[in-house]
Amino acid sequence: MTTADGCDTLINMRKILFITPPFHAGVVEVAGRWAPLSFVYLAGAARDAGLSVKIYDAMTKGVGHKEIEAKIKEFKPHYVATSAITCTLPDALKILETAKKINPNITTLLGGIHPTFMDEEVFRLSASVDFIIKGEGEKTLAEFLQVREAGGDISKVRGLAYKDGDSIVRTQTRPLMQAGEMDNLPKAWDLLDWEDYRYFIIPDSRLGAIDTSRGCTKDCTFCSQRKFWRQDWRARSPESLVKDVETMKNSYGVNVVLLTDDYPTLDRGRWERFLDLVIEKDLGIYFLMETRVEDILRDRDMLLKYRRAGIIHIYVGTEATDQSTLDLFKKDVKVEDAKKALRLLNEHGIITETSMILGLPDETRKSIERTLKLAKEYNPDFCHFLAISPWPYADIYEELKPYIQVFDYRKYNLIDPIIKPKEMTLEDIDRAIVDCYRQFYMGKLHEIMRMSDEFKKTYLLVSMKLMMTNSFLINKIGDLGKMPEEIARHMAMLDTAPRKHAMNI
Repeated sequence: MTTADGCDTLINMRKILFITPPFHAGVVEVAGRWAPLSFVYLAGAARDAGLSVKIYDAMTKGVGHKEIEAKIKEFKPHYVATSAITCTLPDALKILETAKKINPNITTLLGGIHPTFMDEEVFRLSASVDFIIKGEGEKTLAEFLQVREAGGDISKVRGLAYKDGDSIVRTQTRPLMQAGEMDNLPKAWDLLDWEDYRYFIIPDSRLGAIDTSRGCTKDCTFCSQRKFWRQDWRARSPESLVKDVETMKNSYGVNVVLLTDDYPTLDRGRWERFLDLVIEKDLGIYFLMETRVEDILRDRDMLLKYRRAGIIHIYVGTEATDQSTLDLFKKDVKVEDAKKALRLLNEHGIITETSMILGLPDETRKSIERTLKLAKEYNPDFCHFLAISPWPYADIYEELKPYIQVFDYRKYNLIDPIIKPKEMTLEDIDRAIVDCYRQFYMGKLHEIMRMSDEFKKTYLLVSMKLMMTNSFLINKIGDLGKMPEEIARHMAMLDTAPRKHAMNI
């Protein structure tokens, strides 16, 4: 675009740079490189507000703060924005401190779960945070940028926190968007470097993401999502979801899509409509998702439809095998129901994944042995043994607070033990997690070799190899014991043999 005098108007556009914190926890990065969907939305909002926008996904690119500094200097933004969960907060703050070091006139923005609830702490930790966007960010960001650029009154923008001298100003809470508004939010898909986003388990894959809903109505005491979304649940229309999938496939070559939301299946009628549309359009997409035990049991009569629609991998949050622990977490699920749900998914050839939380104050070696035993009885394809992480804004935090031994937020990653049980040390929990992984997956490898479903067998073998060769897991878990010769031979074949034919459903 040029003006009458020939000047490029883009040169004069105000600029905002979104940067993901360069944090690496290990487990979630074993399987793929995940698109930062929240930044796709926020970048779309910023562009609609009239700014020139760039996304720098430092986490996915595997770069550090030196490269981030170079990118800020290169782009010369007027705004730098990032977001944080608890474990990424230190890196997020360092990004904003780097921006201020380069140019003190850069306006810095921080959003995400941790800053939303812990704004006082954030402002205490760093003087480089100008504004916190609290809660759902798209509307707040767009309005903030418009008002800021026009020199208007920032205090009238709902959903902000900022310092005024020694005081913190918190503007009025912004109402959550309605479902129809969510359908029509702009998305800056074109700002992603799509070659970066891959699902390592599927050959030649390009990995996209959509959120089918926002929020959850459940009461899980350790969860951050339910509080962030104010224990509300709002769903997008099935038609808008399919439109997003088609856009990613046709414009960017996406063939694997992660459903990022915690609870896509709450409304059965809406969920079935989505599945029907995907089947009708024959999109040829693999879907990865999460849902709850009770919805799998409810949908037992249409699990074949799940598979026909391309859903190949479902995470079901069981969190514990002991009913008393489930009750403490307010999981609203029964142990026997969790077993039934996982069995149903296995019977339909859908890859299953779950997790067990270890390290609560009453944890003992015997309770961990029971957890491992029952995890084997559940028999998911993947099971993660996680250390309880005491988010400082979660309902369960005050109960856990007396047992907290680690205060470095980088370790609040569900991997490093933070809580010291009454009868165990942190080192005991760390060793127990390692042993649970080793025992569970060595037994699982033998089971995989006997599978007749070639798609599932290949999927799981590739996944196991990724786990065993990932540098983080090697350091954390060790080599999982000596790999049986038959399995090692089969895995070696995966390196040289074409796998496309084996990965067709």
